[in-house]
Order: sequence, then structure tokens, then C-alpha cells
Amino acid sequence: MWKKIKYIIETHQLRKYFGKNLKAVDGINLRIPKGTLFTLLGPNGAGKSTTISMLTTILPPTSGTAYISGFDIRKHAKKIRQIIGVCPQELSIYGNLTARENIYLIAKMHKMKKIDYKERTDELLGKMGLTDRADDKVSKYSFGMRRRVNVLMAVVHDPEIIFFDEPSTSLDPQSRRVVWDFIKEFQDKNKTIILTTHNMEEADILSNYLVIIDHGRIIANGTADELKGTLGRGDIITFKINSYMHSGDVIPRIQGLDFIDSVYTLDDKTIELRAKDGLRRISEIMETIPTRIYDLSVRRNSLEDVFLSQTGRRLRD
Repeated sequence: MWKKIKYIIETHQLRKYFGKNLKAVDGINLRIPKGTLFTLLGPNGAGKSTTISMLTTILPPTSGTAYISGFDIRKHAKKIRQIIGVCPQELSIYGNLTARENIYLIAKMHKMKKIDYKERTDELLGKMGLTDRADDKVSKYSFGMRRRVNVLMAVVHDPEIIFFDEPSTSLDPQSRRVVWDFIKEFQDKNKTIILTTHNMEEADILSNYLVIIDHGRIIANGTADELKGTLGRGDIITFKINSYMHSGDVIPRIQGLDFIDSVYTLDDKTIELRAKDGLRRISEIMETIPTRIYDLSVRRNSLEDVFLSQTGRRLRD
């Protein structure tokens, strides 16, 4: 039964198990307001795509449930499919058709009027820079061009909720930027966008709000700035020390500086620290260390640092 909604997407202890041992999604709770660009960030195999498959009614949950615009995913799959658009991780496209024909096919499935979808298709092809090749068979396209067509197929019917599952995977930098700019346009139209990615930059640039998922569970959530802020302010400084010096001899000296938030070893010769105004005060750090340092780098907190702090490993490990 449809229910009055406060959130356009809401899940309650959503789970998907495969067999007895594989817990692909293990009790996910989400509340997503209308008009949000909401990102599921995590490594491959974390449960992002499985979550999307349940929300888009492709996979039934093992337990728990979810509501899409007030419709229960278990009971109202047909109604849900009418109001969503889905760009899957794997290309879903017909190589023997042209880009225009692929888009028309989806428009017809959604019972759009011909006069509407022809005009809409021309507009979308132009935004993706595909007008000149619109009537070539997609089999002649590069991977990046095929991915762009797949994105357009997901939105031709102007859905209220759009799911982009790893939309920039394997794209070259130019195609990736085209896709990002296209997705950003939907934020201005108050559309709800659900994005899955393991690309840190993508999540940071696009997200209004995000959750980090690992092993089927949410391990952190918030805006990108909020998540990075949990690690403290300041700069992250990484450097190596000479082979004859042990990191254990260096760390206590650095910890004595009052502007250092934390310091730890990445390996026996590599040290990483967080320091308020660290870039400006690098000379003070170097004066404290009784040996030469090299391979020095300075950066700000990243979402990968958040993942590392939560799991003890890098996102790509």
C-alpha cells in the first residue's frame, strides 16, 4: 500500500543474502529527502550495486523493506519502475541500433508521445555532445560514447528519481567530466539522484550527502565536508626518513609539537601526520626531526582518509 511520505526513499533494515555465508547487504537504513544527490561510496563488492538492484525492484530483499516515493518495493514494483530511471553499471545498449534509436526505444517503453520524445532526444544528445554521431550505430562508438548513450536512456522519460550505478567507471577524463556536468544539471531541477561510486573525487564533487559502505553495512554518513571534518582540521603531511633512522625515534619528537593532531607510521620508514596549518609550519617539523626527510607531500583530508580511519585500510585495498 502507498504511504504518505516524508522521504522520497526510505529503507528499513534492508538485507540481501546470497546463500548462507554471503551478506551482500546487511541491514541498511536510509532516509533520502527529495531533491538530494545521494551517494553510496565504497569499494567494489561493498554492496552498493546490490542495494541499487533492490531499490529499483530488480532483486527482492532477503528481509527488511524500502519505500520509493511511498511505494513498497515488494508490492508496487510496476509503479516504482514508472517513476525511476536507471543507468546500470554494465552497459545496457543495443549495438545494432543508432544512439537515437536506443533512446527512442526507452521512450516508447514509457509510452511517451512521439513529438515529445523526439524533441527530448535531440536536446539530450546535444548536451552529451553526440548530435553529430546520433544516427551512427552504437557498435561503432567508443566505450565513453556508449556510456553517455546509456546515461541518456535512463533519463529520456524525465523521471523523478534517477539511479546512476558507477556511471564513470572506465571513462577517460573528458567523458567523465561530460557525465558529471550532465548529472549536476539534475540537481538544479530538484530531481533525486542516487549515485554509487568508488571514485573519491566523484563523490566529493557531486554529493549533497553520502554514506560510506563496506561489507554490506554503512560505516559513516554525512556531507563530504562533515565526514572529512571528523578527522580534524589541517593538513596531512607524509614523508620518508633515512634508512638508518627508525620511525620510533622520530614520532615522539613530532608529538611534542603543540600544533600536531596525530602522527602514525604507514610503514617502517614512512610517517604521516595531521597538523593545523601544517603547510606553513613544515620548517618547524623538519627542525624537530634528527634526520633528513624525503618524498614529502602535503594535502587536505580526503574521503579515502575517512574510509581508512573507519576500516584500517585504503578504499582500493
